[in-house]
Amino acid sequence: MTTVLETARRRVVLFDGGLGTELIKNGLPQGVAPESWNVARPEIIRNIHRSYFEAGADVVTANSFGGNEIKLANYGLEARGHELNLAAAELAVSVRPEGRFVAGSLGPTGKFLKPQGEYEAGDFEKAFAVQIKALAQGGVDVLIIETMYDLQEALCGLRAAKKASALPVFVALTFNRSPRGFFTLMGDSVAKCVRALEDNGAAALGSNCTLDSAAMADLVKEFSAHTSLPIIAQPNAGQPTISDDNTVVYSQGVEDYVASLPRLVANGARFVGGCCGTNPAYTKRMAEILNP
Repeated sequence: MTTVLETARRRVVLFDGGLGTELIKNGLPQGVAPESWNVARPEIIRNIHRSYFEAGADVVTANSFGGNEIKLANYGLEARGHELNLAAAELAVSVRPEGRFVAGSLGPTGKFLKPQGEYEAGDFEKAFAVQIKALAQGGVDVLIIETMYDLQEALCGLRAAKKASALPVFVALTFNRSPRGFFTLMGDSVAKCVRALEDNGAAALGSNCTLDSAAMADLVKEFSAHTSLPIIAQPNAGQPTISDDNTVVYSQGVEDYVASLPRLVANGARFVGGCCGTNPAYTKRMAEILNP
């Protein structure tokens, strides 16, 4: 079977869009771990994945973003990490059409490494390893370490993945734009992140979340100046605001969002997709532009 990396050598590969956005739309209450629905409401998770595949996504991301045991401890679910991640993978794989792919998602723990926090690197690596082994067992095609605001935490996930699995590992950090350029929350530059991720065996790298599609296109250009690895770019649908009816609304509609897609690709992105605020309608328009 053709791998996701082989596909990206031939054409731009389309990831899905926001999963949290769709879970909330389907009734996920505040204070409930999204990963718990892999067992409690599997039909909803399966339908969301199916909707993204039907919209044209090449890659759908399993519902495992917050499935590390440190994050799950916020919900009293730390002992169920293997179960919830295995279910996340199996649900996405169960609706995967032939020739498409499933990515196992690893998001931040929500905690900090010493000296900013209380955790050692080994603690993070151990937590990620539980996820990685379960996702691999469940049949994912690739791992994506995403929405990382700390390069050191991303490296913990990458090291754990290289030890625990033979799957390719993508890493997407989240950047803020300042007058001096693009930096992570912890102050890491694009050049510094690229060097560290390449040295530790990332198969693809880039960014997701925080930035709108226009700013993400500029960030991809900077990534292209520092790496020859495939670049992944999954912008937000702009910035969120609270509407009069107390729902979250994002500033970029579908057409405004996809207007920057040609520039994302021209600047070097080989994997594109959506993050917060995007949904299957965004994916469908991106697919139409990429595959006219």
